[in-house]
Amino acid sequence: MSIRVMLVDDQMLLRTGFRMVLAAQPDMDVVAEAGDGLEALEAVRSTEVDVVLMDVRMPKLDGVEATRRICELEGAPRVLILTTFDLDEYAFSALKAGASGFMLKDVPPSELLAAIRAVQSGDAVVAPSTTRRLLNRFAPMLPGTGGGRSGAASRPELERLTDREREVMMLVAQGLSNGEIAARLVLSEATVKTHVGRILTKLELRDRVQVVVMAYETGLIKAGTTPR
Repeated sequence: MSIRVMLVDDQMLLRTGFRMVLAAQPDMDVVAEAGDGLEALEAVRSTEVDVVLMDVRMPKLDGVEATRRICELEGAPRVLILTTFDLDEYAFSALKAGASGFMLKDVPPSELLAAIRAVQSGDAVVAPSTTRRLLNRFAPMLPGTGGGRSGAASRPELERLTDREREVMMLVAQGLSNGEIAARLVLSEATVKTHVGRILTKLELRDRVQVVVMAYETGLIKAGTTPR
């Protein structure tokens, strides 16, 4: 079954370029397009969509608020934010709003296609190291990030996790992949994947991107922390 994609960008030329790339793929169909967030909301309600490629700076309703409203819908599609380096603050807000990741607009076509397939399968689509750099820059804006471990200890949602799950969560937030976490903790990659799945379930999160956001919000990990 083809992945149903919606393109949301106020620049028609960009939408045309993305459409041409996606149309050449046997497993993807562009089923809708929108020039602003309001049009995107209307399209999502009337069209079955799996993945939304969402611009952030648009008229009428920006991509951050559109993402928030879309992610609140029952059976919501996954949202992949398309941004530029000078709009990182918008991408950060969109991650908090429920987006499954972000990519730059000048991403090579092969990476964009891989990201769409990953999102459709339920994965987060940004490289963990990229997520970490983004959050290191903007984590000081979050409540609780100055509290370090003492702040994290007071957050009841984290008390649902076992010691091992909290350890895995910290490594996810530091930008390690499942394979790297497995090597660090001397576990199988399948076991790490199971731990990540349990973290998502217990904390009611959609994907590992939101795991990273919560780790920073709760102070479980501080901005600037890097893998040791």
